[in-house]
Amino acid sequence: MPTKAQIQDLAARGMDYRDIGRRFGISAGLAYLIGTGLPADGGDTPSPEEREARGLAPASQDLADPAHENPTSRGVVHAWIGERVRLDGQMRAAGG
Repeated sequence: MPTKAQIQDLAARGMDYRDIGRRFGISAGLAYLIGTGLPADGGDTPSPEEREARGLAPASQDLADPAHENPTSRGVVHAWIGERVRLDGQMRAAGG
């Protein structure tokens, strides 16, 4: 688990919390929480002045619930499934 100092150092160098999270194998929201002490979901929201004084991002909600990837929509997955179906005559016959 990264320390607050490690995360703050990378953020000060211009790295965003998504990249920081990937570097340490944690979510961007957790990296934000460790680095700032604030939840990324917007709870316990500081004032605009406090955000500026602490060097916080203007908004962090997107770090709490990043977009999800559905790997079954990838072409390589469809090709793999197609090959499995092609090779399994018994299952093809059972499917009608």
